[in-house]
Amino acid sequence: MSIIVRDAELEDAERLLEIYSYYVEKTAISFEYDVPSLFEFQNRMRNIKSKYPYLAVEEDGVLLGYAYAGAFVGRAAYGWACELTIYLDHTALKCGLGRRLYEALEDRLKKMGILNLYACIGYPGGEEDEYLNKNSADFHAHLGFAKAGEFYKCGYKFGRWYNMVWMEKIIGKHHGDQEPVKFGL
Repeated sequence: MSIIVRDAELEDAERLLEIYSYYVEKTAISFEYDVPSLFEFQNRMRNIKSKYPYLAVEEDGVLLGYAYAGAFVGRAAYGWACELTIYLDHTALKCGLGRRLYEALEDRLKKMGILNLYACIGYPGGEEDEYLNKNSADFHAHLGFAKAGEFYKCGYKFGRWYNMVWMEKIIGKHHGDQEPVKFGL
């Protein structure tokens, strides 16, 4: 079995969108209601790739997931922080691919000078159900993220209200004379 983590390319967009579509249509992991068009998805990729890493994971030549970093809030003072996103083919969960993606992403972000990582995660407002469980929060906790906050009943999908948790991981030292982030690495 050969596993490769590499930069995602626009040519990968159709397969990555296929992976993402499952989460939009069948889960409350994504709070989107409609699957974006291929054109929109490619534009999202272009925008992210202009500043941040956007990675894909392959197993034996088959694309099985992707992860990327994006701006956290979007104001200049937040430049040393970013939000992470990850999606794996729903048939390829809990086999180490997510860890491989996130470790590679974290390594790239450290080299850029990013200090704080954030994850915005849909979270059951009560009991887990067929649309949302606590697996994503557990995955992030396993990788060293800590819960930083929770918003209650802020997402409505499939006729149910869901919470959202923010999780945080500090990956660098904060200084009074902080070096600027090297975007586009």
